[in-house]
Amino acid sequence: MGGPKALVELDGQPLVRRALRVLAEGGCTPLVVVLGASAERVAPLVPDDVRVVVAEDWAEGMGASLRAGLDALASLDVDSAVVHLVDLPGVTPEAVARLAAAPTSDAPGPDALARAAYAGIPAHPVLLGRSHWAGVRDAASGDAGARGYLRGNPAVRLVECGDVAEPDDVDTPQQLARLGHTTAPPPSV
Repeated sequence: MGGPKALVELDGQPLVRRALRVLAEGGCTPLVVVLGASAERVAPLVPDDVRVVVAEDWAEGMGASLRAGLDALASLDVDSAVVHLVDLPGVTPEAVARLAAAPTSDAPGPDALARAAYAGIPAHPVLLGRSHWAGVRDAASGDAGARGYLRGNPAVRLVECGDVAEPDDVDTPQQLARLGHTTAPPPSV
């Protein structure tokens, strides 16, 4: 992308702010954002009411960010967390709300374990109840994040979100350009 994805703008809004807005409008509170590359450039874009955590070992991959986020959440009084990625601009507040509400009948609070699905295919965001955090943290490495923990886990509920969101991540300027007006991040210094 030529720089940190969090700084890339879509329709005049940096992806980090877009992702935080989607979570907030989807009903998530409190909000925690994990920053890595160019954290000092991204942090000023984060609203004051959002807790910022820096994954010092961010270069290791998504697993490092997930571990840092779960460590930060451990000190908060929350039973579960919705994990959302900055490079998924097609995820909507409706998908977040549906995911967060869906497991209440089968596995409420700390036992919740669910993934958004699109035409039955598991994707993001992911809902992790507190009782799963240690296992997810232990499994999170490289760019796999929680994938190893979730794959084949019988407790995972799929929550269909294909009617309210798009699961495609954006890894190139061309992919992002297909979504609308975009602005590349300023060059890294």
